[in-house]
Amino acid sequence: MKLLITFLLIYICLGDEKTHKYSENEAVLLWVNKVGPFNNPMETYPYYRSHIPFCNRASELQVAHSEFHYKRWEGLGSVLEGNNLVHSGIPIKFQRNQEKSTICTMKLNQKKMNYLIEGIKQSYWFSMYLDELPIWGMVGEMIFSEDETVVDPFVYTHKAFSIAYNGERIIEVNLTSEDPVQLLPVGSGEETEIKMTYSVTWEESDRGFKKRFSRYLDFGFFEHQIHWFSLFNSFMMVIFLVGLVSLILMRTLRQDYERFTERDIDEINLDGVVDETGWKQVHSEVFRPPQNLPLFAAIVGTGYQILISALIVVLAAIMNRLYHSRGSITTITVFVFALNSFVAGYVSSTVFLEYADLKNTEWKTTMLYTGGLFPGLIMGIMCCLNILSWMYKASTTISFFTILGVFLIFCFQLVLLFLGTQVGRHTFSKVDFPTRNSTFYRPIPETDWFMQRWFISLIGGALPFGSIFIEMYFIFMSFWNYKFYYVYGFALLVLIILTIVTVCVSIVSTYFLLNSEDYRWKWSSVMSGGSTSIYVFLYSVFYFYTKTSMSGLFQTLFYFGYMIIFSSALFFFGSSVAYSGTRLFVRAIYENIKSD
Repeated sequence: MKLLITFLLIYICLGDEKTHKYSENEAVLLWVNKVGPFNNPMETYPYYRSHIPFCNRASELQVAHSEFHYKRWEGLGSVLEGNNLVHSGIPIKFQRNQEKSTICTMKLNQKKMNYLIEGIKQSYWFSMYLDELPIWGMVGEMIFSEDETVVDPFVYTHKAFSIAYNGERIIEVNLTSEDPVQLLPVGSGEETEIKMTYSVTWEESDRGFKKRFSRYLDFGFFEHQIHWFSLFNSFMMVIFLVGLVSLILMRTLRQDYERFTERDIDEINLDGVVDETGWKQVHSEVFRPPQNLPLFAAIVGTGYQILISALIVVLAAIMNRLYHSRGSITTITVFVFALNSFVAGYVSSTVFLEYADLKNTEWKTTMLYTGGLFPGLIMGIMCCLNILSWMYKASTTISFFTILGVFLIFCFQLVLLFLGTQVGRHTFSKVDFPTRNSTFYRPIPETDWFMQRWFISLIGGALPFGSIFIEMYFIFMSFWNYKFYYVYGFALLVLIILTIVTVCVSIVSTYFLLNSEDYRWKWSSVMSGGSTSIYVFLYSVFYFYTKTSMSGLFQTLFYFGYMIIFSSALFFFGSSVAYSGTRLFVRAIYENIKSD
């Protein structure tokens, strides 16, 4: 009977936590999450299973035998972010003040004391949740002695909760760590006791429920004048760049068209035109299939998958404020990316068939590349990081059932990829190129080093990186410095600016190559658009060593593992938009030649 009543109470409490409505004296659950060194955001450990010896009050309760009550099941995104919510066992009643009471008594032997002292020296912090509101606190502090010559470790022994409410809803939660106690070394075989206490104070507030999360948003940081100025600067650069590209290219092309028209009046056919230099010389080469066509098509298809996924996630975050819910952005990103595998299969198959024969069987290779390039990179890196987390017993360790769930999502993604590929193959209609390819390959003239494809492609990523540089700083600061990123309107505008600048730069780079009679523009446009990722990764290296205090093998590998994934996603994104924009430009200029 007691067990049945317990489960009914649990159901009621969890229901109130979901609706955020409580009645007077109703139990409010306090969940403990994780603990870790402040300078290493990814190095976190489960609150009760870390090497910091927190006493577990919940384990002393009979209800703790119920896993449903003791540990809260989280969504996929929250689990991937390393959240591990466990019942604290601290009794809190709605609108009922609680005087100073004992949580538990920590019994510290020599080993546990050393762990606790070392954790305080590394500025260990912990996180909790009450009614879905995050709470943070420090385990302890290094405090100077009275003569200010020695710094001693002190542990905070009292947690003072101050909770504001409006009607039947909780509006705000504050935690104040008090009563520091100095930690002294414990000899072998000895043991010392430290009593941990808590108190709860309720205060009425007139703040609305919808605005309760606003206090966690750093308006002064994200909406600073420099953020607005950087966006305006990038926008003006886009206008200038588009105008300059249009002016230069249209004037140059107009002169070329006029010269060609004069020769056409003299009844000289296109095949008989012998121009001294210029992009018209390679009219019979420019639409040849790129080398390693399956890989090329897979890169473009993957880029479209990432582009559309990013747009959907950003728009969803703008409309629904996903940053309010723990792990929701990660969850929607995983599922949206998986669903857009259909887009990746469709685009990669159509790009492949544009240059290949309809009976070419390498479409299977294209599909395998599309399904394995970026997803394979993610799974490989995450597998290595998960092994590292398991070795460190960190909260970011992914359980077997979570791995199984991710594997099922990957299988579902492969099914959608196959369907998208088949739809692309069977709906594709061959469109003739503006000019025919010649039987023999035209030799490519030697050029100076600054006109080589590798150099033009590498330089092509500098300007797009300049347009997103400031936003990268804000994104890195939010991800690696405990800030909620909520300015997704900025992110959307920066995404649009990056797309426009990448396309413009790729078009200019391609025009330079074609004028030097180098017709290998397809891979050049892909690499020019993707080279922005190189600058972003180099900036991440700079950021790691100059803007953070991260240290240790665990945090370093996690940081650069995530940065490799982020930079790779940016590579595929830039490659796809650069090729698509350049393709339209190339077809347009040679269509005009054909029409003349």
